[in-house]
Amino acid sequence: MTKASAPRASASSPTTPRRPAKGGTDLLALRAQLARAEKEARRAPTPVPARPEHLRAKPVKPQREADLAGIDTTDHTLTRAHARLRDAVYEGKYHLCPHAIGHARAEGFLEQDIVHVLVAGRVRAVYPEDRRWLVCGYFESHGVALPLHVVVEHAPDGHLDVVTAFVPKQPHHIISRARLAVMLRYDDERIRTRTAPVGNKPGNRSKGKWKKGG
Repeated sequence: MTKASAPRASASSPTTPRRPAKGGTDLLALRAQLARAEKEARRAPTPVPARPEHLRAKPVKPQREADLAGIDTTDHTLTRAHARLRDAVYEGKYHLCPHAIGHARAEGFLEQDIVHVLVAGRVRAVYPEDRRWLVCGYFESHGVALPLHVVVEHAPDGHLDVVTAFVPKQPHHIISRARLAVMLRYDDERIRTRTAPVGNKPGNRSKGKWKKGG
């Protein structure tokens, strides 16, 4: 009789389970961290971009503050003034002064452009002491929109006098009361003349007398 040989481990016998590779675990953890970071980034508020230096508001100069003394630019006052302005225009209670018509002929806009600014423009400043408003708008000339400022004086009965209208050099600049008075110094409609004396003024070097009737 032959001895029973020891049983050999067959290939089908159960073996110990294999451990997952360490590299796979690290990859899953990295993906989870990236997902959490993306969620936190979406929840975080977007930072406000810094304004460029040339767009930052500059401090108002003391002289500018002195020029704007006595001028009301509050929204409530401007809204009320604009409502009164439109009512007066729609009811025909306005009058174009010769000073405004003269500026229109000299600067290339029409009386209709002034009325259009009164209807479609905005009241930018109120001068309470002078009972005047500064209305800003635009008019079209050869396909180009140009700024137009209109100064109106309101009466207690609701009538408006369009004192002057002009094309401003600085469209968004509110003119002071002193500058407004200088612009309107010819409102009395009187022609002022001056006679030049013969020769030069006293105290200046003489360059010879000019001939009369040349």
